[in-house]
Amino acid sequence: MLRLASSSITRAMLLKNAGVAFIQESIDFDEDSIVASSPKNFVYQATLGKYEANLKAFGYEDYPLLVADTVVTSQGQILRKAKCVDDARNILMTQSGNITSIITCLIYQSKEKKLIDISQTDYIFDDFDQDDLEKYLDSGEWRGKAGACMVEGFCKSYIKEVRGYESTAMGLSVEVLEAFM
Repeated sequence: MLRLASSSITRAMLLKNAGVAFIQESIDFDEDSIVASSPKNFVYQATLGKYEANLKAFGYEDYPLLVADTVVTSQGQILRKAKCVDDARNILMTQSGNITSIITCLIYQSKEKKLIDISQTDYIFDDFDQDDLEKYLDSGEWRGKAGACMVEGFCKSYIKEVRGYESTAMGLSVEVLEAFM
């Protein structure tokens, strides 16, 4: 049993599908103040901030603590969570027809060990169909998603090639975590 310090439905689903027993509760951490020189640096700082906030609130003595964060990058830009539909459209158009890297950092802390991992999955996307894009934007499913991207949803039919684990792109590198648990 572990404590998933994340409100992400997708991270919970990944753990459940992997057969990992967990409870889900978390303390929020404001990522807006992070200034980073690279996507990997950003995702590490965000994960470390979440880890420190949740470690202070929960510790890891009763249950191992697991925190994670994900960042999307394409064409040299860090693509954060969209603030509005126009922002989401611009973020998605940056990814259309390009390589998009999804980088996930996780920190796992138990009494016996501490794991810090940064994993990356690269997607090569075809050009997005404008009608499909507008339907996706209208659905609102992009809200709260790093890079407004859902590789398990809207973006799936546009994937030409994948390099890395799908779980990393979905927000938790389960294959890495399982190897250490």
